[in-house]
Amino acid sequence: MKQIADLHIHSKYSRACSKQLELENIESACRIKGVDIVATGDFTHPAWFGDISSKLEEIENSGLYRLKSAPDSKIKFVLSTEVALIYKALDKVRRLHIMVMAPNLKLAKEFNDHLSKSGYNIKSDGRPILGMSAQKLCEICFNISSDFVIFPAHIWTPWFAVFGSKSGFDSLEECFEEQVNKIHAIETGLSSDPEMNWALSGLDDIVLLSNSDAHSLINIAREANIFDLQDVSYGGIREAMNKKNRGKNLLLSTIEFYPEEGMYHFDGHRACNVSFTPEETKKYSGICPVCKRPLTIGVMSRVKELADREFGFKPKNAAPFVKLVELDKIIAETMNIKSRASKAVLAEYNNLIKLGGNELNILLNLNYDELKKIASEKITEAIKRVREGNLIIEPGFDGEYGKVKIFSEKEKTRQKKLF
Repeated sequence: MKQIADLHIHSKYSRACSKQLELENIESACRIKGVDIVATGDFTHPAWFGDISSKLEEIENSGLYRLKSAPDSKIKFVLSTEVALIYKALDKVRRLHIMVMAPNLKLAKEFNDHLSKSGYNIKSDGRPILGMSAQKLCEICFNISSDFVIFPAHIWTPWFAVFGSKSGFDSLEECFEEQVNKIHAIETGLSSDPEMNWALSGLDDIVLLSNSDAHSLINIAREANIFDLQDVSYGGIREAMNKKNRGKNLLLSTIEFYPEEGMYHFDGHRACNVSFTPEETKKYSGICPVCKRPLTIGVMSRVKELADREFGFKPKNAAPFVKLVELDKIIAETMNIKSRASKAVLAEYNNLIKLGGNELNILLNLNYDELKKIASEKITEAIKRVREGNLIIEPGFDGEYGKVKIFSEKEKTRQKKLF
């Protein structure tokens, strides 16, 4: 069964995350977005684990959960959390964000209890900081149950990632050591897409996932995975993420950000308003020409540093992907409104959802004749350009999101109507 899954989001208990991230609101957002399976996020946090335990019920011993208050809802929750690991390895301080998925509440509680009894503070943040290695994290989880799933989050982000330029490793083997064979998947992150990751032969046998890492409801499913699950269960998801099943079409495709829109695609210094391509960074020897300090090396440069083949290569059995821009951003662009949260944008967004079913159905599935029946000609044209990649993008850098434009300034200011 085809299922769209976002396996990495956060709750209201994570730092810098919206207070609207309650289970009921997440369920509602997923219906609007078109998501079938969503992460609980943050199950290590005691208060959030209490909400999960009291508000969700397991669906027929599947390892997936639904809201008790909405027993007829088709939205399913899977237990997941992101942890921050900070430790020293190979003479360098490492800072990694790692995803942990648990098979059920009982085993998730065992993991939480182990962390608490070992002296780790899991109350301070939904994404707890743990002073342990990636290898140790694997040992703890897999000693509790071999059915846990662990995969590194947003693997290229400079500051907290397995391959990050500031504190990462050069290979999965370096990071996970003897546990590396139990790592079946990685999350590519907003600033990279599968094609960029295909340049590394070391990832050929790894399943490439995409998730939103949503810190607010509006960003759920900005990246996601489309699975074909023979068994709609935690076990079915685990099998779809298992590298031995690559090429069996269990992962049909991933839904991607345009990577240039990600916060760390290019190198630079936000404070100095300096944004460089990898080639420009080399020209300046990695030093900011304004403040004379080292640049924040972004994802594209780091990918090129570790790549061992040309961009454009596609490995055997690689899942396809599609790049999207969120519907409210598209609407705002057609209205020439800066804020995607404006009343006018939200009104049109809600109207389109009512007519088109859900956001991902509108962006992915409706043909242009169908779109014209529910949307203006300009919105239809904008969706067409997004699907074709006919965009103007100013790449993100050093924590600054990239800027995506669908229509040129000439088109926006031209007196004659475009459509």
